[in-house]
Amino acid sequence: MSTLTKPNHIGRKISRIRELRDMKQEALAQALGTNQQAISAMENSETIDDEKLVEVAKALGVTVEAIKNFSDEAAINYFNNFTDTKNSNVNFGNHCTFNPLDKLMETVEENKKLYERLLKAEQDKIEYLEKLLNQK
Repeated sequence: MSTLTKPNHIGRKISRIRELRDMKQEALAQALGTNQQAISAMENSETIDDEKLVEVAKALGVTVEAIKNFSDEAAINYFNNFTDTKNSNVNFGNHCTFNPLDKLMETVEENKKLYERLLKAEQDKIEYLEKLLNQK
C-alpha cells in the first residue's frame, strides 16, 4: 500500500521535511545519535512514539505539530505565495531624493575646512614653540 494514500504516515512526513531541509538520512542519524538504517526504518513506519518524535522535530528544526500537520499541498501553497519581485514594479524605498554628487561635494568641502583648521592649529603651535625658543 502506498504511503501517499495514508495522510497520517508520520515517517513519510519526516522524510519529506528532511528532504525539504536538504538533509540526508546520515545527517539526521548523526543528530539523533543513531545510524542511517534506523532513520530509514523510522521513515517507513506509520507511527512513532511521542518521545522520539520530539527528538526528530528538534533535529529537523521544526515543531512536533509541524511534522504532524505537514502536507505536500501546504508546502506547495506556501512556496507559491511568494511573488517574483525581479520583474514587478514594487518600490522598496530606495529612490534617492538627493543628488549623490552634491552630497559628495559637500563632504569634500567639509574635509577641506577640517584640514584648514588642522593646518591653522599646527601653524599656531609652531609659532608658539618658536616664541618659547626665542625667549630662552
